[in-house]
Amino acid sequence: MATIADVISRIRGQAKAEIQDAFVTDRYIYSLIIKSAQLLMRRQDHANKLMKFNSVWKSLPFVEMIDVDKVEAGCTGIESGCTFKRTKNKLPEMIEGYWGPLIRTISSIDGTIELQPTYPGTYVSMTKTTSFRYNKKKYFWYLDGYIYSPNIDWDAIKVEAVFNDDISSYTCTKTDDCIPRYKQEISIPESLFPEIENQVMLSLLNTMKIPEDLNDDKRNLNR
Repeated sequence: MATIADVISRIRGQAKAEIQDAFVTDRYIYSLIIKSAQLLMRRQDHANKLMKFNSVWKSLPFVEMIDVDKVEAGCTGIESGCTFKRTKNKLPEMIEGYWGPLIRTISSIDGTIELQPTYPGTYVSMTKTTSFRYNKKKYFWYLDGYIYSPNIDWDAIKVEAVFNDDISSYTCTKTDDCIPRYKQEISIPESLFPEIENQVMLSLLNTMKIPEDLNDDKRNLNR
């Protein structure tokens, strides 16, 4: 799978005649890549096509959880009987899909118990039903960069999602083992690369205020 640096390099190669490296940073090009990818992946998510691209999903194998107040968790409608857990730190930024952040699974560390997605209000409503006492499912919701769970007592969870932030702080245990950000694999289906690269090229040309040359003999954006 291509790295972030690979994709940026391809775009620079296409744009070499039109832009000057001194005025366009890798960070800016990457921001355009993510902006375009989010739009295209949102469409894929809506059509339920992303699940088959295993390479785009990255795992955080050990995300520490702490106890929090139910008010912080956005779940004030519950009177008693709850132990709320929250990820100790904010998760790395995720790519937004059609239904929200692209989260594939939240589970126990060994993967044997999977949490079900819900919302604070929905969970409060469930707790007020007569059948809730027989409900053995574990739940979570995502709020302001954190994962919350109202009914687990675990010290850590495993998270599988599509991240556009560096996740090395969660996945490498020694500094020498950490892969530099732009040498990490990019979490975007390769089938979307041509369209993303074309959209980024057009954005760069617009930013530099250079008229798009429609003569394919002079510059072919699809090359």
